[in-house]
Amino acid sequence: MIYAEVMLHIEMLMDTGELIPGKKLPSIRSLAKRLDCSVNTIIKAYSELEKKHKIYSVSKSGYYVVEQVPSRHSGAANTGAIDFLSAGPDKKAMPYRDYQHCINQAIEVYKEEMFTYSEIQGLLSLRVELARHLRELQVFTVPERVCVVSGSQQAIHLLISLPFPNNKKNICVEQPTHLSMIESIKYQQATAYGIEITANGLDMDRLEHLFKWNDIKFFYTVTRYHNPTGYSYSNKERRKIVELAQKYDVYIIEDDYLGDLDPDMQQDPMFAYDPSGRVIYIKSFSKVMLPGLRLGLAVIPDFIRDSFLSAKFASDLHTPVLTQGALEIYLKSGMFKAHIQRMRSIYTRKAALLQKAYQELLPPSAAYSGSLSGFYSTIRLPNPLKAKTFIEHLKQENVHVDDAGKMYLPDFVQDSVIRLSVSQVEEAYIESGVQTIARVMKELINTTLQVKFI
Repeated sequence: MIYAEVMLHIEMLMDTGELIPGKKLPSIRSLAKRLDCSVNTIIKAYSELEKKHKIYSVSKSGYYVVEQVPSRHSGAANTGAIDFLSAGPDKKAMPYRDYQHCINQAIEVYKEEMFTYSEIQGLLSLRVELARHLRELQVFTVPERVCVVSGSQQAIHLLISLPFPNNKKNICVEQPTHLSMIESIKYQQATAYGIEITANGLDMDRLEHLFKWNDIKFFYTVTRYHNPTGYSYSNKERRKIVELAQKYDVYIIEDDYLGDLDPDMQQDPMFAYDPSGRVIYIKSFSKVMLPGLRLGLAVIPDFIRDSFLSAKFASDLHTPVLTQGALEIYLKSGMFKAHIQRMRSIYTRKAALLQKAYQELLPPSAAYSGSLSGFYSTIRLPNPLKAKTFIEHLKQENVHVDDAGKMYLPDFVQDSVIRLSVSQVEEAYIESGVQTIARVMKELINTTLQVKFI
C-alpha cells in the first residue's frame, strides 16, 4: 500500500464520521501493522495530511483530526432573530479546534516563558513571523519595528497621547468612525477634526485644508472595509492622502484590521507609499479569527519606539505569552492562510447577497453604502425617519441593527444612519432581513405622511 492510499483511507473515515474532529488517530506503528505497510508509508501519509490541514500533531501525544468548517445552520432558526447588529467574526466558521491545537503546542514550547515577564515589544520569534506575514499585505518591514499589542485598539489609544516629531497636537479622523476610536478621543480629551467619508470617498480639498490649517498631528484612517460604511480606498486615493501628509508634515495611522479579507492583491496599503515612518501601520487578528485573543500589531517607526514601549509597559507590562505563542504556531503551520481563504469566500458571498437585497428591496429614498467584505455597511434612512425609533420598530420584528449616531464626533452627529454587519447572519436570512427593514421603512413613512395630513 502506498502513502496516497493511506491518505484516501483516512479521509474516507473522516467523511463517514468514523474519525471526528479532535479524535486521536492510530499510532504510526499500529496503523502500519493494521494496513500491512511500512512505518515510513504511514509517516509520509500523516505528513501530507498535516500539510493539507486535515490532521495535526501534538508533541509526545500523537496525531489528531483538525476541525473543519462546520455546516452553518443559522442561529435564527432557534431564536427567530436576524442579527445585523453583532460585528464579530462568523462564529460557526472560527478555527476553534485548530487554535486549541496551537495553544497546546504553545504551552509545550513556551512553558518556561509563561512563568516570567516577557518582552514588552512581543516575542521575537512571533515578530519575525509577523514581519513575514505582513509581506503578503505589501507591508515590508523588519521584526525590530513590529510591536505586538493587546488588540489594535491598544495601539490607537497609546498613539493618541504620545508626542510626535511634528510637535502638533490635534488629530483628524474619518466621519463616521468606529466607536472605540470615538471613546478614546473622549477619554483623552483630544482635539479631533472630522472629515466625512462618502460614497465617493473623501473630499481631498477639504482634507488638504484640515492638514494645512489645523495643527494635525496624525490622520487616523481605516483604509479597507471601513467601519461603519464598508468603504475601501483606491490606490490612487491612498497615494494622494500620503502625498498630502508628506506635504503638510502630518503622520498617518493606517488601521488595516480587515486587510486580510481583501481578495484583490493589487490593492496597496498606504504604508507601501511611505514606509519611512510617516505611515504607522496597525492591524488586528480579532475580526478575522477570535476576538478573545486580543492580539494585534503596530509597525512603529524608530522616532517613537521608546515612548510607545514605555506607554505600553505602563498599560499592561506585556501581551500574554501563551496567545502570542499560539498565534506564531498558527501562522507558521499554514493554518491561518487556509482559514483566511475560507473567510474571504464566506464574507464575499454574504456581501454580494446583501448588496443585491439592498438594490432590489430598499426604496429609492434610502441611501446605502457598499462593501465587498460582508462586515459593514450603512443605510441612511429617508426623511423623516430617525434611527432610534426605527431600530425599536425593527426589534419588534426580531431584526437587530446598530445606531451609527454614536460613531460620529459631536460636530458631525447624524440621527438617521444605521449600521449593518452580515458577518454573523446566515446567507439564507440576509434577503429576508433586508426585506423586513424595507417593509418597516415604508410602513413608518406612510404612517408619518398620514399623521401629517390629518
